[in-house]
Amino acid sequence: MKSYRKELWFNIPTRRAYINISQDVQGVIDKSGIQEGLCLVNAMHITASVYINDDEPGLLKDYDDFLERIAPHEPISHYRHNQTGEDNGDAHIKRQLMGREVVVAIANSILDLGSRFSMGSLTVNAGNESW
Repeated sequence: MKSYRKELWFNIPTRRAYINISQDVQGVIDKSGIQEGLCLVNAMHITASVYINDDEPGLLKDYDDFLERIAPHEPISHYRHNQTGEDNGDAHIKRQLMGREVVVAIANSILDLGSRFSMGSLTVNAGNESW
């Protein structure tokens, strides 16, 4: 079995952002030389998620609206986690809802996402994030 590990770093200038990382992950597969197998993409930051779905602006806004209804950022006093001096209790819950990682087949050296799908990342407590 052949394996390959690569960290990707993203600088996210806003508190919350959705980014399409499909081409970044495909670039890693290209570099790896792996033709068939599985690709694990794991957000290595505790408030970042990786998911597979349509990269359509309306859907991303729907995600945002849904996540804010379930775990609104404010008032930050609603989260016990924020008693530690942080203000990201909501970010931990949002990450849990969106998921930590995805596993995707690699077929003929191509990330096999299916038609119209892309791999996205949601970062909820932004800064420099690694995957």
